[in-house]
Amino acid sequence: MLKSCEFNIDTGCVELIYANGTVISIDCTAVENEVANTVSAQRAGLAGV
Repeated sequence: MLKSCEFNIDTGCVELIYANGTVISIDCTAVENEVANTVSAQRAGLAGV
């Protein structure tokens, strides 16, 4: 069960903390870059090649 979800401005990550102590950190900059690369590839007609 998810205990908390917070954006850490210092790291640019969303940090998910679960009741069992598991912590997942999602790097928002990396996600944003991957989305931009995917959109660029799709526009260029290279997606799925």
